[in-house]
Amino acid sequence: MGDQQQGPQDFPIDGTVAPGFDPVREAFARNFADGYEVGASLAVEYQGEQVVDLWGGFADTVASIPWSRDTLVNVYSTTKGIAAAAFACLIDDGTIRYDEPVAEYWPELRAARNGLTVGQLLAHQGGLAGLQRELTVPDLFDWEQMISWLQEAEPLWEPGTAAGYHAITWGYLPGELCRRVAHASLGEVLARRVCEPLAADFHIGLAPEHFDRVAAVIGPNRAKRRPPPSGAARKPRATGGFEMPPLYRIALENPVIRPFADVGTANWRQADIAAANGHGNGRSIARIYGALSNAGKTGKPSQSIWSGSAAEQARREEPVEGKDLVLGRHIRRGRGFFLNAEGMYGPGPNAFGHSGAGGSLGFADPDKGLGFGYAMNQMQMGLDGDGRTTRLIKALYSCLD
Repeated sequence: MGDQQQGPQDFPIDGTVAPGFDPVREAFARNFADGYEVGASLAVEYQGEQVVDLWGGFADTVASIPWSRDTLVNVYSTTKGIAAAAFACLIDDGTIRYDEPVAEYWPELRAARNGLTVGQLLAHQGGLAGLQRELTVPDLFDWEQMISWLQEAEPLWEPGTAAGYHAITWGYLPGELCRRVAHASLGEVLARRVCEPLAADFHIGLAPEHFDRVAAVIGPNRAKRRPPPSGAARKPRATGGFEMPPLYRIALENPVIRPFADVGTANWRQADIAAANGHGNGRSIARIYGALSNAGKTGKPSQSIWSGSAAEQARREEPVEGKDLVLGRHIRRGRGFFLNAEGMYGPGPNAFGHSGAGGSLGFADPDKGLGFGYAMNQMQMGLDGDGRTTRLIKALYSCLD
């Protein structure tokens, strides 16, 4: 059963929370009342049960189409964590191993010739954070061409010795490994092995029949108000923040992907870009992370998506010395996941997940058996979660104390 309330600016909030989780509803509604949101969804799975499932606001830029229970939205790099979960299925099958050399599966990849492992590649250590040629958005839709360019590329640093955020290229690297060993795309593996058994409404490569459920993404330049950044958030130089490293542009601005003109197109929605074009909502993200946090099991003990071993291996750290060469700060990474630092995923020391440009977020806290998912259409500045997610996470953990 849903219940509905109106905020001060008439942004409808719908959905349910379990007894004891009312502070989460209040924090979600406050983000709308404070003018930070247009439309959003939030869900939490806790010890195998859904305890929060909220949505509200509007799916369009002029606030005329209500955000519904099943509204989808592009979640940018939050996609990476979901794709990493799909890749863990291949680990479980024994099809591929994180500690094996990439060259065993992809000998044509120049960056893999000196022993780069699969785990290191997923942890952004491949030296292929971007291509030293000018790209256009249509280039991203040509899988074979992108793979050819990546195979031939001179690494930007010695692979395996440092990490640098592979903002867009990451999707093609484990994606190509998946195609070679599983003869399917990461999006197809995700759909068959993860989303179907979990009933998780998340898509990498969205079919046209779902287009009418997709919310319009609103760029950060159109935000009515900007919440303060979270403790972990850093702003790129374009916002007046600290100076980003030289590799920032090649990784995140080549090409520039426009929230409306590019992300709103059929080509973008249908493409297989496991780094950036996943479409989902808070419920689907929380459901996947909830299973990851519970040793791969759903709320039904008879059904297991991953073994406990695969889930643990996926979040095992791939350590490197020094700061991220693209983002300019120290980051702890697993095999496709970010590991908790500076409280970006709450107080849990073993929490892991991934955020998306503009604010979306998914994470698992295995110590609590918790999965968190948040997706919205009003982007805010920065590459990490912002004050909206900080407020939501604090409210959630206050219910668990």
